[in-house]
Formats: sequence, C-alpha cells, structure tokens
Amino acid sequence: MQPPRNTARMGGSGDLFRPHARPTQRTAVRRLVYLALCAVAVVFLLPLFWMLSSSLKPEWQVLANPPVWIPSPPRWQNYPEALTYLPFGRYAINTLIISVGAIVGHVLSCTLVAYGFARLRAPGKDFWFLLVLSTLMLPYPVTMVPLFALFNALGWIDTFLPLIVPTFFGNAFYIFLLRQFFLTLPPELEDAAHMDGANTLQVLWYVILPISTPALATVVIFTFQATWNDFLQPLIYLQDQSKYTLTLGLNFFRGSFQVKWSYLMAASLVIMLPVVLVFFLAQKLFIQGIAMTGVKG
Repeated sequence: MQPPRNTARMGGSGDLFRPHARPTQRTAVRRLVYLALCAVAVVFLLPLFWMLSSSLKPEWQVLANPPVWIPSPPRWQNYPEALTYLPFGRYAINTLIISVGAIVGHVLSCTLVAYGFARLRAPGKDFWFLLVLSTLMLPYPVTMVPLFALFNALGWIDTFLPLIVPTFFGNAFYIFLLRQFFLTLPPELEDAAHMDGANTLQVLWYVILPISTPALATVVIFTFQATWNDFLQPLIYLQDQSKYTLTLGLNFFRGSFQVKWSYLMAASLVIMLPVVLVFFLAQKLFIQGIAMTGVKG
C-alpha cells in the first residue's frame, strides 16, 4: 500500500502550472525590465529637463558649447519677464474661450451622433458610419483652403467662430470612441427606461451619460490638449493680435534676427502646465475610458 502524497508540501495541483523559472531568475528579469523602462523614461524626460534648465539660464548659457546643464546661477526672473514681455494673460483667456467652446461642441455633437450609431435602428446606418470614419483619411491641408473660403464668405475671419463652430458638427475619431463605449453598455438599461416612459433623449441624458463619464472625460482631455496646443488654425483665421492664442504668442519670441531662447523656454513651460495638470488630475478616468472602449462592432 503506497503512502499518501504530501499535498501540503507539494502545494497542490497548482504547482503543475507554475513557471519553472527560479525566484532569483524572475527577480533578475524584473530588474532588467525596470532598468529598460527607466532608460526609456530618461530619454523622454531629457527634453523636458533641457527646457527647464534653459528657462533658468541667461541667454548666453543656452547655446554655450560645451552645454551647460545646470544654470549657474539660476535666473528666476526669466519667468516674470517672459510672461510680461507680451500680454500672455489676454492670450490665455482667448485660448481658454476657444478650448471651452470646442469641448462643449465636441461633447454635445459627438455624443448624439455616437449614440445614434450605437443604439438606434436605421437603414444604412453602417454605411453612414463607415462614411464618417473615412473622413479620418482626409489630411487637414486638403480641406484647409475650402474651409477658409467658406468662413471668409461668412465673414468669420478674425473671429473665434471658425475655431469653435465646426466642433458642433462632430469629430470622426470622437464619434468612433464614444460609439464603441456605448456598445459595451447593456441594453437592459435602456429597455427599463423606455418601459418607464422615457424617450430617447431622456434615456441618453438620465441613463447613458451618467455611466459614460470615463469616455466623455477622454473626449474632453483630447479636445483640450488639441485646442490648447493648436497653432495652425489660429494662425490661419486670427489676424488681430488682441485675439491671439498662447501658441501664437510664443511665436513672437522668434524674432527676425535673434531668438530669445530663455524667454521661449520659460513661457513654453508655463503654457504646458495646464495640459499636464488636466491629464494628471483626470488620468484615472482617461485610462478607464480607453480601457473600456473596445472594438465591438
């Protein structure tokens, strides 16, 4: 008669599926992965460090050879001098107006269109959805001249309207993003709301939107980042300097004969902070929205 196996010592049948690598080997592999990630992080953070370092240097140290990595001494007055060199307060207000208008436009229009593609029944719905997605293949220079001619005919040049109004007509990428998220929601929620007498808009407002915060936050972050950093469209449509955005203001540091590098780096760093803060404050919702947006068709 064979003695019973010592399952406690063997750890049960789960040992059959454990990796054969020893703990020391797994630790070594993990350390190598961490080192590789740290090396990649250093590569990505090096330009940011150079921007911060250059923003605290006197002008002659910025392009010194060999490079001066640590400013000596740090010139903190570069920041107030750079931000008062031009009316950046006015530019920040202009940029904020455009960003908020674009966020409202994209959230309203893209939510309605995406919900229609995801939940409503209509003949040819898939064809129209593919047609919307096909607009992603059109580069902006293709539509730039026709759009300028249209806005010029409407008398919108040198106003914020060309930068805000088009967002109320949707964005193909955000429509796709929200549609994929809406497809993951159980239809029983809408059926229960319809049984209670709610119409389609009430279902969208009271049932769908409260549980779609991650996807909507992703649209808000993407829109804010794109609008805040946009340079080309304000350059095309804005002519009065009092209506300039922050990115156009930075262009003034590139003079005809000399670039004020220390001022440019200082102002760029300050202008970059709102985007970084918005991302870090909403990164949990952003990651959740990306993770919950599948490719369900």
